[in-house]
Formats: sequence, C-alpha cells, structure tokens
Amino acid sequence: MAYTNIDKSKEHFETTTYTGGATDVSTLNFKPDFVWAKKRSGSENHGLFDAVRGATKTLSSNATSAESTRSGSLTSFDNDGWSMGGSDGIISASGSTYVGWAWKANGAGSSNTDGDITSTVSANTTSGFSIVSYTGNGSTSQTVGHGLGASPSMVIIKNRDVSTEGWWTQHTSFASGTYYNRLNSTDSTGNSGGTNIFNGFPTSTVFNINDGNGVNKSGSDFIAYCFAEKTGFSKFASYTGTGVEEGTFVYTGFKPAFVMVKRTNTTSDWVICDSTRDTDNGVFKKLFPNLSQAEDSYVSFDFLSNGFKLRTANGGINGGGDPHIYMAFAEAPLVGSNNVPCTAR
Repeated sequence: MAYTNIDKSKEHFETTTYTGGATDVSTLNFKPDFVWAKKRSGSENHGLFDAVRGATKTLSSNATSAESTRSGSLTSFDNDGWSMGGSDGIISASGSTYVGWAWKANGAGSSNTDGDITSTVSANTTSGFSIVSYTGNGSTSQTVGHGLGASPSMVIIKNRDVSTEGWWTQHTSFASGTYYNRLNSTDSTGNSGGTNIFNGFPTSTVFNINDGNGVNKSGSDFIAYCFAEKTGFSKFASYTGTGVEEGTFVYTGFKPAFVMVKRTNTTSDWVICDSTRDTDNGVFKKLFPNLSQAEDSYVSFDFLSNGFKLRTANGGINGGGDPHIYMAFAEAPLVGSNNVPCTAR
C-alpha cells in the first residue's frame, strides 16, 4: 500500500448519472480514460471503454463477447466527460437512465518494456490506476509491465479477440497468486493451476500470467485494468460476513464513493453501489457487473466518513462466516493537504 496526496478524489475517479439520448456527458472534473457505463432503467449489457483501445471500442463485463466497434456509443473522451454518437442502448438509449463510472489514467498510453511481453500503458501513478494493452505470445510464466511503480492490488484482464473467454480477475486478498475470480461470473474463487491464468502476485513493475487463452493466447490482443491501493483514495481488501442485518463495519480510511463486492467461497453475484445513485444512507441501489439486468434496490450499506457498514443479511454481501473481497474508491479522503473535513452522511 502506498501513500499519496490526493486532495480531491473527483479529479481521479467520479460517478455520474444521466439520461440517454444526450450527445455527451460534461459533468466530470477531469478527462476520463476509462468509462464503465450501465443502463439502470432496463436490461442491457455493461459498456466498458478506454482511451488505449480507442473510442467506440466496446467490451461488456457481463459477457465473454469479443471487442466490438459501435459507432453510436462513446465517440470521444473529452476534458469534462465523453461524447456519444447516437442512441446505442449500451450507453445512451433515448429516455433510459444510466450511470457512468470514470477513471483518469494518462491518455492513449506509451510503450512499456518492463515485462517479457511489451505492453502499451496509460498510467496514473498518483491514483494507482493503469490501462494495459498487450498481444499474447502463448508462453508460460510471462510478465507484463503495468507502469504503476507500485504493486497492483487488483488486476482484471480480458481477451479482446476471443468470444469465449471471460474477465480474469486477481485480488490481493486471495490466498495465492494463482487464484482468480471471473468478473462475468458468479463462480467462487478458483486456482488457476488448472487453467493457466495467473502465475503469482504482481510486483511494482509487472503482473504475472501463464499461457491460458484468457490472458495470453498467442496472437490475441488483451486489455488489463490494474489498480494499486492508495491511502485515503482506494482500498482493496476483504471482510467476513455476519449474516445479520447489523453487520460488520469495514474500515477504508475514507468516505466511499464506490464499492464493488464479491463473495468468494461460493457462487454469488458481483455487486456495485455508489454514493451518486444513493445520496443518503442507507445505500440501496445496486448493479451487478456479471449481469445485464436493470438496477435493483434493497438496503446494503451505510457509507460512513471512514468506511462502510453492512446493513443487510443478504448472503451475496454479508454471508455469515463468508469471505468477501471488495474494491472501494473515495468520495472524500481522510488524508491530504486541503484540510477539508470528512463527515458522515
């Protein structure tokens, strides 16, 4: 874990809501390099876009589908948001409501030769986020440079060319660097010894992969999203559920703006909540990275000044005795130089 001096979280990560049919989103405090959009008011695939692959290039976290080019989707990354080319349902169906989660990296990226496989990396070392593109070579025990200068706590990889490969995910809380979850699946945590995915935890310069088609098929193009923990801005850890409504308090060191959770010892959906769709406690509104379904609503958390508290007995978020991994980003940090107080909601 690394310390960084981030006074304003919204200069690096921000959530926005909007109604489809508009030509652009212009409410952010930075130029985004990674946009994850989801229709709230109806069933539709998630839409993931980044500046390294380029505008209109679309992937969906709930599907194994290969990358597609959708001219009516996100057409440019702008100084305060993004533009859209039409009423593509994945990001802007007329009259539908959407949420967009946006991260700042560093533009289209540059060549990185730290690993066995040369990559193109767009890295924001301040906030600990990078976008990594590379072409697989099909060999075992390979490394890929991520450009963060700190060890990623979470890595998510997708084969852009193959429509049968999922979103292979590594998390710092796993018992071994060969374990994984799939972002598109309810699966419990697995050991990649049988599927040749990860080959150890990342270092400060590279992440480690094997020869599985999902992460290193020869000739296939891949995209990876890498997240390193930064004190007061992001947290990647785990908690044990209690199975009762008055659940565990999880300390993050900041007031959360975004929390994504996955129970890991049995089948369960991934869950995303944020402080933009729910401006008051409790936090009800949730979307599911592995599902296309519309936004659901039942109490999950309270977002507090220094973490979140479980407010549900739902097994997917608070299963009794069950381990849950999470990633969280700050609405307001507890560290920084601007001396802005961080208050509970």
